[in-house]
Amino acid sequence: MSPKDSGDSLKDEGSRLQVTLAGATAGLISRFVIAPLDVVKIRLQLQPHSLSDPLLSSRLDQLRGGPIYKGTLRTMQHIVRHEGLPGLWKGNVPAELLYVCYSAVQFTTYRTTTQLLRAVFEQDSLPQAAESFVCGATGGAAATAVTYPLDLLRTRFAAQGNDDRVYPNLRRAIRQIYRDEGLRGFFRGLGPGVAQIVPYMGCFFAFYETLRPVLGPLDLPFSSGTAVAGTIASVAAKTVTFPLDLVRKRIQVQGPTRGRYVHKNIPEYKGGAVGTFRTILRMEGMRGLYRGLTVSLVKAAPASAVTMWTYERALRFYEGVWERFELRW
Repeated sequence: MSPKDSGDSLKDEGSRLQVTLAGATAGLISRFVIAPLDVVKIRLQLQPHSLSDPLLSSRLDQLRGGPIYKGTLRTMQHIVRHEGLPGLWKGNVPAELLYVCYSAVQFTTYRTTTQLLRAVFEQDSLPQAAESFVCGATGGAAATAVTYPLDLLRTRFAAQGNDDRVYPNLRRAIRQIYRDEGLRGFFRGLGPGVAQIVPYMGCFFAFYETLRPVLGPLDLPFSSGTAVAGTIASVAAKTVTFPLDLVRKRIQVQGPTRGRYVHKNIPEYKGGAVGTFRTILRMEGMRGLYRGLTVSLVKAAPASAVTMWTYERALRFYEGVWERFELRW
């Protein structure tokens, strides 16, 4: 029985090029589908207070500090009303590049690390969950480091409104950040980014590879068992690591343009990721570290489901293309 027939996991299938193409395709489609939720999440994460905060400042301070968002649907409605429907896809160009490159690097590294571990350790000597955690964490860390400047650009474009735009286009943004902040400006928040993605991706793939054999064969009316496994794994991992993601977003919009985004009252954070974490905890309490968690979980479910569902079908497609090409030649 072949590995495919035995239900072996995605990390054993396809050549390196096929895996890279399938990962890039999955990232491209997934990003476009969840772009509006991503913009809403970023706006909520950057908001230093909300309508439900008991010590909210006066109405004048609210206006001076930018819009006050509350809830996913209300935030989405506010963006559409004041910025138009395209406002929900702000930052989509760098985000599409990010998701394509990220997914390609992630899946390729994941597969390569798996092969390396199996070459080093004897067969079945390393537990499946441990192998998946190491491979997932390595893939996520590598992809985060390689694509981080695109992540920062995505955040800054999503954070700016239509009035007094900080960056008119992607090329000008790159030139301006390099001129005003230097090369280091493209890597603001990389520390918490890697610190978040390692446990997140490690837990995600560990959960996914554990649930996939159980849920994969299920024939569900509106989804596949594989998509459900990806959804559960993503939600569980995202909840644990969310504060680090919020800290990363706050750091990404620091610098000379900090007061020009939609939220003009974003505090200045000092002391790196630890200092930012402490400042948010002191000024906003524990709830401040979880702003945007709801929409993040709502986003994580379709994003992971679409990514894993598309990845496996794209991989089958590219394997078929390779097969037909080899037969023809």
